[in-house]
Amino acid sequence: MRIVAATPAHRAGLVRLMTSSTLLRRYGVTAVSARASLREARRAGDTLLVATEGGEVVGLAWVIVTRALDRSAYLRLLLVADGARSRGIGAALLERAERTAIRARCRHLALLVTRTNRKARAFYERQGYRHVGHLPGFVRPGITEALYVLRLASGR
Repeated sequence: MRIVAATPAHRAGLVRLMTSSTLLRRYGVTAVSARASLREARRAGDTLLVATEGGEVVGLAWVIVTRALDRSAYLRLLLVADGARSRGIGAALLERAERTAIRARCRHLALLVTRTNRKARAFYERQGYRHVGHLPGFVRPGITEALYVLRLASGR
C-alpha cells in the first residue's frame, strides 16, 4: 500500500471509491457530486491523501486545515474501500492526516462520525480520539453525527 497526495490522475478512482461507499450513498453522494466535491477540495487547497494498492485507489483521507476552534484541522472524510478494510489502511491514512495537521501547526484534529456507525466510532476511540458530543441533523436531516477530537502533539 502507498499513500500519496491526490493528483488529477486519481480523480476517477476517487469518484469510484466515493460512489461505491454505502455510507456516502446515505448522504446522497453521486458521481456528479463526488466530482464537484473533489474539484472544490482542490480549489480550496484541502489535503487529499490517497491510499493505493496495485494502482487502484483503496482509501482517502480529506483534511481541511483551519485557524478556527483553537487551530483545529477537520478530517472531512476517511474512507476505505469495502474490500480493503481491516488491513491497516484507515489507520495509516489517519496517521498521515494527523501529521499533515501537525505540520500545519494545528492543535487539534476534529471529525464527525455518523452516530450509528459503531465500527468507525470504536476505531477512532482506539486511535485516541475523544467523543465530545452529538450534532443531530448537522450534515443531513435525520442523521446524527458524533463529534470527536484529538489534541495533537509534536508526534503521536
